[in-house]
Amino acid sequence: MSDATDGFPLDGAPRAPFLPVAATPRASTSRVIADALRSAIVAGTLAPGAPLRQDAIARHFSVSAIPVREALRQLESEGWAKVEVHKGATVAPLSAEEAREIYEIRSALESLAIGLAIPLHTGETLRESEALCHAAEAELDPSLYVARNEAFHMSLYAPAARPQLADMITTLHRRGERYLRLKFGLPIYKDESDHEHTALLDAVRRRDIATARTLVAEHLLGSGELLYRFLTERAQAEAAQAKLHKPRTRRARTPTGS
Repeated sequence: MSDATDGFPLDGAPRAPFLPVAATPRASTSRVIADALRSAIVAGTLAPGAPLRQDAIARHFSVSAIPVREALRQLESEGWAKVEVHKGATVAPLSAEEAREIYEIRSALESLAIGLAIPLHTGETLRESEALCHAAEAELDPSLYVARNEAFHMSLYAPAARPQLADMITTLHRRGERYLRLKFGLPIYKDESDHEHTALLDAVRRRDIATARTLVAEHLLGSGELLYRFLTERAQAEAAQAKLHKPRTRRARTPTGS
């Protein structure tokens, strides 16, 4: 086995802070492992296509293979990992189509949620949303911004008190975390998003349901299209680069007759 697994520490490597050693009851060990791997994928420490070797993960957490398999199955069901027979598990690749679809579904669910929530907002809940909006605007660390962005969005929908709807939206936020980090690698798009958040919060304050629903849908659909274009163009550029550096095969010489 190789001494390195594209960012995942083996026994001989220093322990990385993003992968805490499991120290919880056995029943939750698989969840702890899945959470740690998911965090590493979102942070980019485990890159798309990186192997997720069961034996290496089990050694790191000092557990048997059983909770590791359960964790990998959970990550596969959530779209974070790809498991193939005889090949094992790898980090799922980034997909332009998946990014766009995640934001399309979010736009539908979140426009519904904000419409249900607006009549139930209070002065206290609006102040909380305003504080979270400012925190996201001031945050420059992409890893922390992801969490602050989600907290702001969810605060707008919380008064609706629709737990199943909230769970569905939260799941999509998790699925989109890797893509959101890509978007905010370009500062101009963070500025645009901050302005859209402010406009959205203003509509909620005015209790303008129609405008708020339109703004949140446009905000999310725009993000999805941006990510789709970015990933598509990057894939095309990588394909062209690979083709450029592909070694040429020499044509065999045709023997000449005597």
